[in-house]
Amino acid sequence: MEQAYRESQGTRSKRIRFALLTTIMMVMLVLQACGNNAGGNGASASGGSNTEKSGGEATSNVPAVLNFGFIGSNKLNMPGGAEGWGFYKGIIQEELKKHGITEVKLTGFPNGPDQTESLISGRLDIGSLGDTPAIIAYASGAKTRLISQSSANTIGYLIGKKDGSKTVKDLQGKTIAIQKGSFMHRYVVGLLQEEDVTDYKLVHMLIPDATAALARGDVDATTNLGVPALKLIDQGYTHLDDASKHPNLLGTSATVVSEEYLAKFPDFPKVWNEAREKALADLKQHEDEYYQFLAEIGDTTPELAKQVNPISDIKDTAFTDEGTKLLEGTKNFLVEEKLAKKDFNIGDWQLK
Repeated sequence: MEQAYRESQGTRSKRIRFALLTTIMMVMLVLQACGNNAGGNGASASGGSNTEKSGGEATSNVPAVLNFGFIGSNKLNMPGGAEGWGFYKGIIQEELKKHGITEVKLTGFPNGPDQTESLISGRLDIGSLGDTPAIIAYASGAKTRLISQSSANTIGYLIGKKDGSKTVKDLQGKTIAIQKGSFMHRYVVGLLQEEDVTDYKLVHMLIPDATAALARGDVDATTNLGVPALKLIDQGYTHLDDASKHPNLLGTSATVVSEEYLAKFPDFPKVWNEAREKALADLKQHEDEYYQFLAEIGDTTPELAKQVNPISDIKDTAFTDEGTKLLEGTKNFLVEEKLAKKDFNIGDWQLK
């Protein structure tokens, strides 16, 4: 009898231990499932966010801040074009937020070479600039990729001093102020070649310094763009030439992204171009407001802004045959003039 009692108690103890073990295992499984669900909300341990593939698999961490560079300086700290309008109206910021980018820092630069230095050093993630400095930088080894050309009709002007040279040929033996490594550098050298002007001196000056030097008569001519160029002409300076008369010397814009940033956000080119196209579509619905915006950042009138930067010049796709052809011509010219260190295939640089 005593033996039967002990056997009964042993069996009961085993059942209790088995029940406890089963309960503990179930609790652990529930906790693990909760943990997995909490980890799938898109936030990363480092404070960034994750983009996801269609199947829900997390990809690279996207930095919360995007550093964007552009050419120019104005009180709104904004570029023009679809990009500027998109930032001004908040359209691009809203699109980028969907992918974890919560802040866009805009920085204006006096010229393209200065901007490319910031891209190379990592202070910028993306930049919009002229094609010439972008090509020169890439040919020198800059780790960038070209993701769009938002315009392909940049017109450079060659302006002579008052009571000075009347034609481009008159610049034989004269001094011309240019922005070294910029689109206007490429335009002037190409123009002088076409006009068979072989004896001249180029000096590097930023536009404000070049304008002052022209007024003093320290240089015989200088390059300029858009509204500032037209203002100089209105003030009596000589309009020697402009790129509208030389379709092969027109400039294009270049939007480039560092490879370091692309490694963190591989889908960025697609996201960026879709956001830009959305901004352009909105811009076309508010043309008068857009030209008023351009007038404010360019310190001019809406009428003059429309004359210099018509909406029709803005491309609605990342790349066009026209833009790529101009890009190829500029690259070949820079290589031939040894302004670009090496030749390369434009298709290897473009990221479509």
